[in-house]
Amino acid sequence: MRYLVTIFGLALVIGGLVYVKFAQISSLIGMGEAMAKAGPPPEATSTAQATSQTWETTIAAVGTVASSKGVTVSCEISGVVVGIEFESGAAVEKGAVLLQLDARVERAQLASAQVRRNLALTTVKRARALASSGALSQTQIDGDESALASAAAEIEVLRAQIARKTIRAPFAGRLGIRAVNLGQYLNPGTTITTLEGTSGLYVDFELPQQQDVTLGMAVRVTLAGVDGFTSSGEIVAVDPTVDPRTRNKKLRASLPQVGATLEPGMFAQIAVIRPEKRTVVVVPATAVVYATFGDSLFIVEAPKEATTATGPNGEPVMSARQAFVRLGERRGDFVAIDEGLESGQTVVVAGAFKLRNNAPVYVDNSRPLTPELAPRPENR
Repeated sequence: MRYLVTIFGLALVIGGLVYVKFAQISSLIGMGEAMAKAGPPPEATSTAQATSQTWETTIAAVGTVASSKGVTVSCEISGVVVGIEFESGAAVEKGAVLLQLDARVERAQLASAQVRRNLALTTVKRARALASSGALSQTQIDGDESALASAAAEIEVLRAQIARKTIRAPFAGRLGIRAVNLGQYLNPGTTITTLEGTSGLYVDFELPQQQDVTLGMAVRVTLAGVDGFTSSGEIVAVDPTVDPRTRNKKLRASLPQVGATLEPGMFAQIAVIRPEKRTVVVVPATAVVYATFGDSLFIVEAPKEATTATGPNGEPVMSARQAFVRLGERRGDFVAIDEGLESGQTVVVAGAFKLRNNAPVYVDNSRPLTPELAPRPENR
């Protein structure tokens, strides 16, 4: 009898355990089926609306800032430096003396030539007085006058040589670094310094041959690394030939002088502004998902099937539909969508990297993005 009671008790315990496990497994299966039916949990995203904006049509290029006047100051004749009248980086006026070469030999020759000229002048005066009485022939008089003219010409030559040993600024501007020293012997063509004019600046750049640009078109110039700098100008020259190697044509735009911000040789970014404007659909650049098979973004819209699911704070669950788009120009924090999106549609601007097509999402714009056409990021 005791054995029967023990067997019955064991069977009862085993049956209870089987029932509990069956109930647990059934509950888990039910939860799995419910979760499979409900789908994955919604992802948190931030959204923004696609808007229409009127953008000016521009042609982007890069170029180099050049001065309206710029020369390398050098000597024309050889000589020893006896005087330096400028400092590196100084501003000078037109005609200012920059450097003196030793001209003692030429000055001595000039003094000798002046003595010969004075003697020739006295001889000519005497000959003319005698010619009136017929004491001298016309041949003698012509010879004396020729000697006077030759002496005068020799004086002018020596004065020109002395003047060439005084180096002057050909125009007003700012000097570069001095490249010579006192006592240095200079050969013809030796560089003394550079001189850049301050009356105006140009920016030289190139564009592909198919770009239609004309004189007078406005340009906007910005400098990489110079926050907030923008200068406006216009195209003043278009090269009539196209470079056969690059198929680009050279252009030059004038710029107003803006103090020391612009300097010749600086790298500049140029936007040639065309007269026509166009309306484009734009979204924040963070909305675009870049991929090798095509660029896309996620459009937030109502789910195809009604659902009672909500986000953590009771937000309605929406559906994110992936749409492939053709991108246009980018300006600041915005990018133009040429095809694949309409103005007014809501797109995901934060969290798109974790989405797939028709993924459930809920919107959390507690920290909205503030895209700008001309952003000024804080330098930390």
